[in-house]
Amino acid sequence: MIETALAVVLGAAALLWPALVNGYPILFSDTHAFLVQADVPRMIWDKPFAYGPFLRLLHGGATLWLPAAAQALIVSHMLWLSRSAITAPSLLWHVSISAVLAGLTTCAWFTSLLMPDIFAPLVVLSLFLLGFDDRVDRSSRLWIRVVATVAIVVHLSHLVIAAACILAVLFLRPSRVPAVLGPLVVAVILLIASNLIGFHRFAVSPFGSVFMLSRLSADGLVVDTLERECPKAGWRMCGWTARLPTDSDEFMWNERGPVWTTPGGPQVLAREAGEIVTATVLAEPLAVAKAMAGNTVRQLGMFALGDTLRSTWLEGSVTNSLREFFPRIELARFYASLQSTDKLEAVASQLALPILLVLGAGAAGLLVMLGGLAIHGRSPAGGLAVMVLVGLLANAFATGALAKPHDRYQARIIWLVVAAPLLAALPGRRSG
Repeated sequence: MIETALAVVLGAAALLWPALVNGYPILFSDTHAFLVQADVPRMIWDKPFAYGPFLRLLHGGATLWLPAAAQALIVSHMLWLSRSAITAPSLLWHVSISAVLAGLTTCAWFTSLLMPDIFAPLVVLSLFLLGFDDRVDRSSRLWIRVVATVAIVVHLSHLVIAAACILAVLFLRPSRVPAVLGPLVVAVILLIASNLIGFHRFAVSPFGSVFMLSRLSADGLVVDTLERECPKAGWRMCGWTARLPTDSDEFMWNERGPVWTTPGGPQVLAREAGEIVTATVLAEPLAVAKAMAGNTVRQLGMFALGDTLRSTWLEGSVTNSLREFFPRIELARFYASLQSTDKLEAVASQLALPILLVLGAGAAGLLVMLGGLAIHGRSPAGGLAVMVLVGLLANAFATGALAKPHDRYQARIIWLVVAAPLLAALPGRRSG
């Protein structure tokens, strides 16, 4: 117990180094929305009511260092448990694994970032543990279920990752499907309940059709639908037929774009968006599938650090939250950080080549693990390799095909390619 606690704490400290160097947890413009979500409180149309309460529960109005530390401890503990599922863990090996992941992968950067992103790889690790670790004790299994449920519910894309991982368990360990299915079921219930209370809509993602419409529009697939169905359809989008944005971000977030010029914004546009998306998919299913596949492939190759490290859009958003919800010293801490003066990205850029090289070595190790499936059957190590591969593909689909390929989306989970071979390396006596 003492060894486990010490290992987890030391691993967490290593994984928090970007925040320590920065002088403050790393923030993103959306961090503001999550802080408002629970502190006001307020339902945010495009975000599950989950990560905001997670932050509020942990920061307690005192400091954002507390949720950052909690994220680091959770990641470190999931790594310790994942190693335990394969072989006997040790303090030295855990600290070594944490150090490699911290210094030579993207892991620490997303652990230090106050966004739901770090929970995407935790979906994979927690469901791996529920599906393949037969020796974990009852209290640990309960904790893993809690982590898995939180990891799934904090971001809608994580539903896709979870579903894909459950399919992998169905193929390799069908008897464990009920164990891995539980967190997804609870997460879906929580999403439906929160949307029913907050938006009076019985839905997992009541306004997700707007995102899908923006994606199909950027892929050039909506204009034919509008030309074919307008004006008889009576859609407001008919007025955009000749001037549809070719970038999904412009479609979604430009104040002069289709979403925000609609009276009532995305919440009003959602119903019409669903009708247009359905009409487009039914009319051109192969073209839609081709576009989604292409965007998934694009997302798989995009995992550079950088777009979460600048100060862009933080002034007037996150800074307002820090002023309103925290002691005065908290805003001063942020202004003293490297990120606030746009110096943090330069630190990350020095690691770009080492991260790429280590990622290549990790990919080779992952392929060896996948090849070992034929020899070792449905072993925990083989299960981890499959879960990581499936998680990477599902993440790329959920973000690239259903939203827009961004480096941040794949960078948040790509470090599992390195983690899996490290967790399975030098196997010894299984912990009992």
